[in-house]
Amino acid sequence: MSATSVGKDWENARHRHHKAQLIYSVRGILNCEIEDGVWIVPPQCAIWIPGNLPHSARGSGETECHCLFVEPDAASDLPKTCCTISVSPLLRELLLKAVSFPALYAPGGREDRLIAVLLDELGQAPVEGLHLPMPRDTRLRRLVELLLGAPSDKSSKTDWASRIGMSERSMSRVLQNEIGMGFGQWRRQLHVILALQLLTKGESVQAVAFTLGYENASGFVTMFRKAVGKPPARYLAERVADREPALVPGIVLPGRD
Repeated sequence: MSATSVGKDWENARHRHHKAQLIYSVRGILNCEIEDGVWIVPPQCAIWIPGNLPHSARGSGETECHCLFVEPDAASDLPKTCCTISVSPLLRELLLKAVSFPALYAPGGREDRLIAVLLDELGQAPVEGLHLPMPRDTRLRRLVELLLGAPSDKSSKTDWASRIGMSERSMSRVLQNEIGMGFGQWRRQLHVILALQLLTKGESVQAVAFTLGYENASGFVTMFRKAVGKPPARYLAERVADREPALVPGIVLPGRD
């Protein structure tokens, strides 16, 4: 089964389905949330959602995405957990072709052979580190809400701990136990996700840096490069460079690095 969707600021409430799901973003930012994490899907990436996993999904800004549903036993090396994967040019073309196939294509036919190649490519696709693990502790969930509500707040770790009724040591210990990250690393990951959402909506690097509480654009760019390996404008530009212009009418790239 397949589906194609073009829309703006859409949201699918929490649900589950027997088949695994692959959602590929042609343009726009997609978000997928499960109980213990949030995944972000920039253009030319895809989110893999295992079967029977409760999740919600939403698109931020103008989006174009394609969706495939895959039987859990369709291939042995498919991802076992929720993840964001990088889509190669070959995998992209296979996905764009596969969404036009009928739900019941003939076994052993052309469609069947192309799907087999698609599953092989999917099993080998590199995983992107665009995951924000979510703690289960109710106090830390409150911390998430506070940080999302005030991403530019430069309060110390001690102050944040006090706001949610924990000591700094306890907050650090529970964060490490539940998500495997310290507070600083976790907040930086949150900033990367928020930054990508804003940049793909056309915000400049300088404006995003200010929104996230950085004193200047260079400090923000340094943080972003350390997190994903490239400065923000280059990271996003590479995700539209291989696309045909007809697929991305009116897209606005962010400002300089």
